[in-house]
Amino acid sequence: MLTTTFETLAHGPGPGRGLRVARLGSGPPLVLLHGYPENLQLFARLAARLAGRFEVIAFDWPGMGESPAWPGGASPHQMAERLIAVLDHVGAERAHVVGHDMGGQPALVAAAEWPARVRSLVVLNSLVLWDEATSIEIRLLRRLGWNRLVLRHLPRAVFARALRTSLPRGTRLDPQVRADLWRCFRRPEVRAFVSRMCAGYQGALPKLPRRYERVGAPTLVLWGERDRHFPPVHGERLAGLVPGARFELVRAGEHWMAWDRAEEVAERVGAFCSAR
Repeated sequence: MLTTTFETLAHGPGPGRGLRVARLGSGPPLVLLHGYPENLQLFARLAARLAGRFEVIAFDWPGMGESPAWPGGASPHQMAERLIAVLDHVGAERAHVVGHDMGGQPALVAAAEWPARVRSLVVLNSLVLWDEATSIEIRLLRRLGWNRLVLRHLPRAVFARALRTSLPRGTRLDPQVRADLWRCFRRPEVRAFVSRMCAGYQGALPKLPRRYERVGAPTLVLWGERDRHFPPVHGERLAGLVPGARFELVRAGEHWMAWDRAEEVAERVGAFCSAR
């Protein structure tokens, strides 16, 4: 488990707004961005392995985990604005940014719109293209009506399905991490925010490739070979859109490879970012 603090921001779009944050290690700042139904604790193993090279900063997105929602919408651009506010809060003029799942799109937008703030970029297993095949679970959650219904009334089923489809068979989360993820996701206000975020992302997805083409930061697209939600073709195409991006597969990696393949992911991410 990551040791966390609850902090209050003084600047940016969320002055006076709260945030659950974990900070560990020393060196150049490296920020980890989670997706859903996750929170920062999914990065517990990865963060510990990166902390020997970097000051690792993980936070719960406002509206998710234990961070209360901030004013405004939940599009990738608005989420990227919140990322920049967090960088301001932690005093990071430039940071390595690692985005996973729904953290990948705001990471890409931040690199395109605030190029001076992103030293390098790593994208892991994310929904970055609107016209590629996804799992049935993702297809369902991209349909607004079904999205609201399922998230409102079937949170336990959604969470259990995520556990089954994001890790290799027989692999389990640490019980404390699992309990933290479930405790947060079961809160109605968190699921309501996720529903709004899904709608905001779905509307923005067709327009995002034009922003990917403006990313100037060195970029690593690191994908799980066996990701059941977003097959590797998503990553391959993304790497073709981002100028100079490198695409790499994690053999046998699944959607939550940041947990079960933490050592390999940390080595790949650490080597790439350390060279920038």
